[in-house]
Amino acid sequence: MKIAVVGTGYVGLVTGTCLAETGNHVICVDIDENKVNKMKNGEVPIYEPHLDVLFERNIKQGRLSFTTDLKEAIDPAQVVFLALPTPPGEDGSADLSYVLGVAEDLGKIMTDYKVLVDKSTVPVGTAEKVTAAVKKNATVDFDVVSNPEFLREGFAVDDFLKPDRVVVGTSSSKAQKIMEELYKPYVRQGNPIIFMDEKSAELTKYAANAFLATKITFMNEVANLCELLDADVDKVRIGIGTDTRIGKRFLFPGIGYGGSCFPKDVQALAKSAAEVNYDFSILTSVMRVNEGQKTIIVPKIKDFYAGDLKGKHFALWGLAFKPDTDDIREAPALYVIDKLVEAGATVTAFDPEAMDNVKVLLGDKISFADDQYSALQGADALIIATEWSVFRSPEFSKIASGLKEKVIFDGRNLYDLDQMRELGFYYNSIGRRTVIPQG
Repeated sequence: MKIAVVGTGYVGLVTGTCLAETGNHVICVDIDENKVNKMKNGEVPIYEPHLDVLFERNIKQGRLSFTTDLKEAIDPAQVVFLALPTPPGEDGSADLSYVLGVAEDLGKIMTDYKVLVDKSTVPVGTAEKVTAAVKKNATVDFDVVSNPEFLREGFAVDDFLKPDRVVVGTSSSKAQKIMEELYKPYVRQGNPIIFMDEKSAELTKYAANAFLATKITFMNEVANLCELLDADVDKVRIGIGTDTRIGKRFLFPGIGYGGSCFPKDVQALAKSAAEVNYDFSILTSVMRVNEGQKTIIVPKIKDFYAGDLKGKHFALWGLAFKPDTDDIREAPALYVIDKLVEAGATVTAFDPEAMDNVKVLLGDKISFADDQYSALQGADALIIATEWSVFRSPEFSKIASGLKEKVIFDGRNLYDLDQMRELGFYYNSIGRRTVIPQG
């Protein structure tokens, strides 16, 4: 099948590459000429495990190409994926200007029937708006389909190639048949392609992300309560996670969720509810709690230093909002950095993938290390903000020798309390007892 993907951000590039991997011919189009030229030369503009291998292979075999010319991409395509930004506006609603702008352009250049697929996360009713925008200029038939993505950063390639489910919203039998044919290679093991109306598909994506954000936030609230009641959140997590009605995933407490999806989608769903005069109060609470959770480790640090962080220097491990990505959007680490610098402290950070992005954002506000251990040199304490695998089994002797004192503030609960006690560290984590060295 011949496919066009409009937008080569995270979703668009993964979608285009993975569609090419099953034999489709895919043209990805983007207005950023510099970015397109780099991709033509085989340079992947984002970090995502395993994407580079598929990217290189499909370019080499002629199934994946790139252009800045929308008409060049659209003309041969049977299916056109719209993977465009939908950033939150000042009021929390999703900005559809990019999506609707391209939709109007498509109406002007289409010369035959096409299936237009909303792949971006968009509010309920967007398919209708896209249809209206295309119709302003269209002289041929088309169908607009809602096909939300469920890609986890760090696992996006596997999520696309082996999805739990594929959700397709369409009222057209013709479009349904085409989408079913397109996705059949990805569901050979029996996972479902779920067809529904467009509005239900649009709401499904928001509801899924909002539920997961709520689950994370609930566990963070439990962790905060554990600290006050002298309970252990790890034991509580295991105790409730073995209940099959609840499940084990998304129960790990920490310093809040971030990224491009959860914050934006929770906010947008709450805004959509408000537009029809429904008070989605649980989402209001989720957003409020998560905002405070991002910096909940800072009062712990201030308490340890009797409220005065002036002149203190901290090593920070982790800048991305989660491991296995270079995405720093709404990353808790950035909020922690702001609070520390505001209090007069300095920071040296290390992250395996996200440092270049943070350098662009923060400049010389903090310093950066070449590796995790050199970040420790001369630091008063270590702060852990992202649970990269490389941080899980460190050489604790190197941590001890690099720091002025054996002090760790762990926002991701990476280490065992008994081990920290045996090694003589002061170790403060989330929802667990603080380890205080004897003597």
